[in-house]
Amino acid sequence: MVAKIPFGRCGVRVTPLGDAPAGAICRPLSLSDFADLCALYAELSVRIPALTGDAGAARFQDILDHPGTAVFGAELDGRIVSMATLHVLPNLTYAGRSYALVENVATLSDYRRQGLARLVMTTLEQAAWSRDCYKIMLLTGRHNVAKGFYERLGYRSDEKHGLVLRRALPN
Repeated sequence: MVAKIPFGRCGVRVTPLGDAPAGAICRPLSLSDFADLCALYAELSVRIPALTGDAGAARFQDILDHPGTAVFGAELDGRIVSMATLHVLPNLTYAGRSYALVENVATLSDYRRQGLARLVMTTLEQAAWSRDCYKIMLLTGRHNVAKGFYERLGYRSDEKHGLVLRRALPN
């Protein structure tokens, strides 16, 4: 059985990769990082913006408190410039090993192509493997140029089909 260690105390801290800027670190985020997260969420190309203000901060704390969930961010120049959310989910197959889902990967436009998203994704991978997950899944938009980035990290699009069912928005 895998010990239930909170991500904030799991010791997953990646030293910068060769292509990440000197001084960049990746760490689990906390509520004190919320302002930086708002800027990152604004970079995501979604039709409906993320919550901000007090409601957004409260929802972000809900996310941080959710068992098996952590938001990791690359910190550089005193701010969070890249992030992703990791959800580790319990499972019965694969001898009861958990699986992971990655969501909301974003990097500020001025910090792209510097190895920061790779640093975040590598940290997520290490966190998932340290929790004995047998796989990590993510979805990316069909017309999103990030698909090649994920494939270079080892993600495969030929193994499964990702399907999405969205609930209609209330009027």
